[in-house]
Amino acid sequence: MYVCICKGITERQIERSILSGEVNNWRDVRNTLGVATECGKCACHARAVLQQTHEKVGQWTPNAA
Repeated sequence: MYVCICKGITERQIERSILSGEVNNWRDVRNTLGVATECGKCACHARAVLQQTHEKVGQWTPNAA
């Protein structure tokens, strides 16, 4: 499912980026993938995907940026 329509970023792309080590936190998701840098409506969903993916692999730290 698309998360960021402005940049054409899907849940799978965010997940793959996290699992590959390309991104690790919210700042990385924004800077590397461009998520939430246009209209910002995708920010909540993108953060949820970030958290869920980290929880799946046991890497989630609630206070991570």
